[in-house]
Amino acid sequence: MQTVYQVMDTLLPLEALQFTFMKNAFLAILLLTPLLGLLGTMAVNQQMAFFSDALGHSALTGIGLGIILGVGNDLVSMLVFGIIWAVLISVVRYTASASADTVISVCSSTSVALGLLILSRGGGFARYSSLLIGDILAVTPADILYLLIALIVGTGIWMVLYNGLMLTSINSSLARSRGVKTRLYEISFSVLVAVAVMLAIRWVGVLLINALLILPAASARNVARSSRQHAVMSVLFALVSGMAGLFSSYAWDTSAGAAIIIYAALIYAVTLLLKRRVRG
Repeated sequence: MQTVYQVMDTLLPLEALQFTFMKNAFLAILLLTPLLGLLGTMAVNQQMAFFSDALGHSALTGIGLGIILGVGNDLVSMLVFGIIWAVLISVVRYTASASADTVISVCSSTSVALGLLILSRGGGFARYSSLLIGDILAVTPADILYLLIALIVGTGIWMVLYNGLMLTSINSSLARSRGVKTRLYEISFSVLVAVAVMLAIRWVGVLLINALLILPAASARNVARSSRQHAVMSVLFALVSGMAGLFSSYAWDTSAGAAIIIYAALIYAVTLLLKRRVRG
């Protein structure tokens, strides 16, 4: 990591990056936001905006169950439960008579309540309250390695799933007639989103993770003229929001996650105005 830090000092001689924790946070933003930007495009196309929110809420339950089962690593607990929860929600969406929004809302509320029930025993929830808002400045070199692996693997899986998911989002009946296993594709994508959300949630927070996944993709959809532009612009907007939020939080001494979401929301507002002007 020292070599990486030296390169950063040479290329980016900024006051904020003189600190190691800011360098780690900067690298985490570079690795995390592109992955969320890519996944967000398909989440928007699949109308799964509330799905990532439900997964984020399930992180609390994952940690709580991990404590009960004696799992020492919170990340492992969140990943395992997040994957199981993602598959469960996907299966219930297909089998239940209720609408998808209703199913996701029920699962989200249930996971939050169960997580709070477990973690608040004996007044112990204060230890986990940081999960609600996250702390990007707490990233370690080991975390950066995990994020790099997640970006490479996640991007590869996204590319494999992309055509099938895109066809499914346009016309699921047509996709099935073309031999696309729509359920398998959607469940696989749900699991991929679950892994990305659980990796990011410690630094972005339960309350903000859905916004970071959806806002850049929604902004890109306002101005993109093709699926390729949608993906590229979503990654770009996510990166810009992440960088602007990180450096603004350093200058303002405030939450980096909240600042990132504010910039993402501003970009969405601008693209929405541009969209209306073009259509007008």
